[in-house]
Amino acid sequence: MDLEDNLLMMPGPVPVPPRVLRAMAKPMINHRGAQFSEIYDDCRRILADVFKTENDIFVLSGSGTASMEAAVGCIADKNDRIISIENGKFGERFKDLASRYGSVVPLEFEWGNSVDLDLIEAQLKEGAKAVTMVHNETSTGILNPAEQVGKLAKKYGALFIMDGVTSLGGDNVFVDDWGVDVAVVGSQKCIGAPPGLSMLSVSEAAFDAMEKENLPYYLDLKACKKSADKEKTQTPYTPAIPLFYALQESLHIVEEEGMDARIKRHCTGAAAVRAAMDAMGIEMFPQLDEYSAYSNTVSAMKAPEGMDSETLKKEMMKAGITIAGGQAHLKGKIFRIGSMANVSYRDILSTLQQVEIVFKKSGVVSELGPATEAAIEVLDK
Repeated sequence: MDLEDNLLMMPGPVPVPPRVLRAMAKPMINHRGAQFSEIYDDCRRILADVFKTENDIFVLSGSGTASMEAAVGCIADKNDRIISIENGKFGERFKDLASRYGSVVPLEFEWGNSVDLDLIEAQLKEGAKAVTMVHNETSTGILNPAEQVGKLAKKYGALFIMDGVTSLGGDNVFVDDWGVDVAVVGSQKCIGAPPGLSMLSVSEAAFDAMEKENLPYYLDLKACKKSADKEKTQTPYTPAIPLFYALQESLHIVEEEGMDARIKRHCTGAAAVRAAMDAMGIEMFPQLDEYSAYSNTVSAMKAPEGMDSETLKKEMMKAGITIAGGQAHLKGKIFRIGSMANVSYRDILSTLQQVEIVFKKSGVVSELGPATEAAIEVLDK
């Protein structure tokens, strides 16, 4: 199969528009010169609207995990109490990262279930330097209560470090209003750029808390600030210039669409997926409460009885559509469909039609059409 004909409908990397790909072909420039400074400043300007923050914003030449490690590695020392909330694969990753640097208090919930705010508050009462949480847990398709956790962290004097890797740029995120001290996003998710960059916002309180003697070297956020505050905005070390070209072009697309319209498009696309699944009797995987919600950038569903989700993935791939399965102990048990970044309504309908075809051939559904019609009804609104 020609890769150019493959439709990526997974929770990142996402399809990259031709204008973004073309941007990466620009000539190399001096990363200490005025041209790069203008690119970096332009990216940070648009990102301030994506993050809804007045905090410092930096771009690291590394994936979202690099920025997660920068946040924890600069703030946490070995004796610092760090509360790590986990209800999915990426919450687990945040917990593991934090354990490399601080004294972690793991708050582990069943993957796909909501978090317990009372339990989080009880641990915060015991004292903590920071609390980490994934806002949009793509491994299970659940949107966690970042606003409530941010308020609890502030109530008890803890920093709030939030993985917004798959929500920023595709869903409502209000970094300043929610009291997020460090927020992280990846380039290859809702921003719609190629993998390899991550962006993070850092509050004054977070900088004040960076008291440890030896900060990480390459991921030193104080070094990032020192370089960014120069007359010509820079990064402390050599940046991935072609990826900065791509990021700038992707952010121009975000700006042209407008954040409100972009968020609405993501929400509508995910709602169409859920409507189609309901029409086929396919159960959503997340178990919600009053503070959690279904993700608006990736939908996670239980595999139908009698069909392993890995089989569904293979059948979809034969048709040129890539969806995602479950991770770790959820492999084979759930499947996931992304609706983020530049994925169009046509892409979503094509994917849902093919899922319906696979299910019809496998005897999961008895007829073709109801799922697609249900999705169209949502998209037409």
